[in-house]
Formats: sequence, structure tokens, C-alpha cells
Amino acid sequence: MGLHETPRANQLHIGIFGKRNSGKSTLINALTGHNTALVSDVAGTTTDPVYKTMEIYGIGPCVLIDTAGYDDVGELGGMRVEKTKEALKKTDIALIVTCDADIDEELAWIKLLKQQKTPYIIIINKIDELEDPGAIFKAFFDASGEEPLMISAKTKTGVEKIREEIMRKLPEDYEAASITGHLVSEGDVVLLVMPQDIQAPKGRLILPQVQTMRDLLDKKAIVTSCTTDKLDAALSSLSAPPKLIITDSQVFKTVYEKKPEESMLTSFSVLFAGYKGDIKYYAESAAAVDSLTEDSRVLIAEACTHAPLEEDIGREKLPRMLRNRIGQGLHIDIVSGTDFPKDLTEYDLVIQCGACMFNRKYVMNRIDSARSQKVPMSNYGTVLAYLSGILDKIEL
Repeated sequence: MGLHETPRANQLHIGIFGKRNSGKSTLINALTGHNTALVSDVAGTTTDPVYKTMEIYGIGPCVLIDTAGYDDVGELGGMRVEKTKEALKKTDIALIVTCDADIDEELAWIKLLKQQKTPYIIIINKIDELEDPGAIFKAFFDASGEEPLMISAKTKTGVEKIREEIMRKLPEDYEAASITGHLVSEGDVVLLVMPQDIQAPKGRLILPQVQTMRDLLDKKAIVTSCTTDKLDAALSSLSAPPKLIITDSQVFKTVYEKKPEESMLTSFSVLFAGYKGDIKYYAESAAAVDSLTEDSRVLIAEACTHAPLEEDIGREKLPRMLRNRIGQGLHIDIVSGTDFPKDLTEYDLVIQCGACMFNRKYVMNRIDSARSQKVPMSNYGTVLAYLSGILDKIEL
């Protein structure tokens, strides 16, 4: 799959971290072979993290994240460092770049990466300018037992070693996951039920539908599709019941009541719960709905940032279904994009969207945060199936 065919959320995210003027932006330019990042002798040129898609030979499409220096100072500097920490949550592999003999901050960030189980590569940059790069190498080796890579991003000396090390550090499950997993094999007939409502802009499909179809075609499944009102006609047109029906979660109950007994059923959101998150934890957490009262607080977290739409699942349908079941006094907060609270303890349940716009690393970071704070966390499709009374009857 080509560079522009792979959604950014599915690409390997490589974060570049270091002090101001350690050469992070120059390194990105050396890796991409283009003037991708702004380079300046003025410390603090990079402010908010910059995400750049590129192709790395042997790996495929990747996202390079250029971050602000983690030694930034002042009120604005503190805000930039917080943005850098946020980028860390999305990072699959981290490059720690330094050209300084004082490595205390680097070691602190390495400790944080270890806590998050994020693979990292230590890079000593500007070896063509440093008086004694060997001393920095020894300091890192003595403190961590690891050998840093010695490079000059400016002259591109040693840059190829970084590519080789990235390949060596790839997560074991990188590109191993499939959206439909074990549910579908070559030749299976799969029916997609896709309501074309206001959330599906005219002339195109929403991203989870597109990605799921691509996954099915890669498996050489036989794919057919319909809108909810044409479900009966679609089933009648098939010579045999489909192996699997994948539906939009908002019409879960309607499709369940009409599906052939021998056909398995799931939803796009539930599939993405397993693809991007922890479906078992989501399913267990959905039961927290039964413990909610009108005094409870629920957080709904959307990955997309968009203006509220009529009949929006996260902002309209899900809150209405929850309040109809629990009571109109149920307090529901809604956040979007990366605006996710650090402190979740005031909530009795967190409900995440399908997260097609986030990479798995970032979603799992949210799940780990909820788990550590003992706050149940589920997702749209799983909760909708639970509210419809069919969670135990669908494929997870």
C-alpha cells in the first residue's frame, strides 16, 4: 500500500525528542531527504509537534513527529513541553537526540519511555562539531548500558544506521493486525450494512467503512453492501447467508433482528475496538452501565474534532440512549481530539469512539490511564451493543 493510501493513524509513529538545538529538525530533513522541518540556529524554533508522513525503505509509510525541546523554559515553554509529552503518547518508536554531555534530562525521558514500554534509540548528533563525542557516548553507556548511535544529521553521516535500528526496534506486532482478524477468510461472503446519514458526507464513505473494505479485499473475501432499508433485499439476493454481517453500531438491534441465524454479526466500531484498543476490557467495562445513576458522570471521548451534527452518535444518540435508561439527570461530558483529561477519577464510565483517527499506541495509552485509575472504559459500538442487549450475541 502506497504512502498516500495508508491512513496516518495506521502508520508507524516515530517521535524525535531532545533539547532545543540538538538537531531534531535537521535529523528529520536528513531522514526524509527533504527540507521537511524548519531549521534555525535560534533555540525553540519548533513549537507545537509537527507530524510529517514519509516512506522509509523496508518499513513503509511512517509518521515522523518533530517536537519542541523538552528543556524549553517560561510559561510558553512549559506549554510546549506538555505538547511534547502528549506526542510521546502517540509514539511507537522514539529517537532521543542529544549533543550535550549533560544527559540528566535525556535519562529522565528514557525512564518515561521505559515506563510506557516504548522502544527508543539514543542518538548523539553533531559529531562533526563536538569536541569530545566519545565522552557523551561513555556517559550514556555507563548510565544505561546502551550504545548510542553517533551521527551528523548535517552531513548525513550515520543516518542510514538510524533506519537500520528503527527496523530492528519495530514492535513485534507491527502490521500483523487485521481489522477483521480471525472472523474472515478467503472466499467468505461479507455483508456491510452502512447507513448513509448526515455523518457520511455526500459522495464518500466514512473512514472505518473504507478501511474495513480494504481489509476484506486484501483477504480476498467477497464483499457486498447495502443501506439499512435495503437489508432484506440484500439478504434475499444472496444464494446463501453471509458468513459475517458488519453494521454501523447505531442500527445494531435492527440488523440483529433481521440477520440469518447462521450469520455472525459485528460492527465497524467493535472491530476497531479490537484493532486499535482492548476489546475484552471494553466489553467488561460496558457492564458499568448497570451501575450508573442520575448522580453518575460519564465522559464521551471523540477522536475527531468537528462541529456537532444532527443525530451525531457521540453527541446526540449515545447520550440520549444512556439518559433514557439511567435518567435525564445523568451528567455527560464530551471531549474531542486530544483533549482527554489526565484525572479520570470523577467519572464512572469513559466511552471512547472507534478511534479510527488515532494510532493504537495512543488509544492504549488512554486505556492504561483509565485502568490505573480504576475507571471503566468502553467504546461506542460495545456500549451500544450492551444497551441493545446483544453484546453477548455478537462477534468481538
